Amino acid sequence: MGYLPAGIAFGVLAQVAGVPIWATIMLSIVLYAGAAQYACLPMLSAGLPIGSIATNIAAINLRHVFYGVPLLQYLPTQKLAKTYCLFALTDETFSVMTSLPLDARQKLILPISLFNQSWWVLASAIGVMIGSALNDLVPHLDFALVCLFAILAYEQFQSIKRYFPIGIAAVALIIASFFTSNWLLLMAITLCMLLILARGFWLQRRMTGETHDQ
Repeated sequence: MGYLPAGIAFGVLAQVAGVPIWATIMLSIVLYAGAAQYACLPMLSAGLPIGSIATNIAAINLRHVFYGVPLLQYLPTQKLAKTYCLFALTDETFSVMTSLPLDARQKLILPISLFNQSWWVLASAIGVMIGSALNDLVPHLDFALVCLFAILAYEQFQSIKRYFPIGIAAVALIIASFFTSNWLLLMAITLCMLLILARGFWLQRRMTGETHDQ
């Protein structure tokens, strides 16, 4: 249900940006990526070419490639269901799935994915119907998505208790902030990927070395 305030905020902001109602709903159905949908609004309002919009969205959603890797073995066996689950694997769905017991993941990934998107589409529609009135009453509505991410990160940390991802994210953001402001997210994500890969190679070499020693 955390999708409700974030989805409503998106619907309201889309209405303020002048995006047609049908296009707002279609974005939540076909694109279904909270951060990318928020980022879409100023680009659509500015009339940017579709190629530029698609490139920016691809950069923002690059992290989703890594979400699928730890959940591949828990995807449904039916091809259509598997394809949908990969499409609908958002930050929130990933957070919920990785917090579940291993034996419950495969049977729950499809209903959770469907349920989450249904909430998001419903919330977007509610936001569109509310219109700009809420935006005038509550400024900076787009911060709702940041709040949702923060809550999910905290809940997942409470469940898993791993400090490494937090450390990598903080270091990557600090380093990226020294080099750019316009491409901060893209550079931070890229640095995160490089640091994760470097750690993976280091752990692999360490395990290989220990095996040889034995």
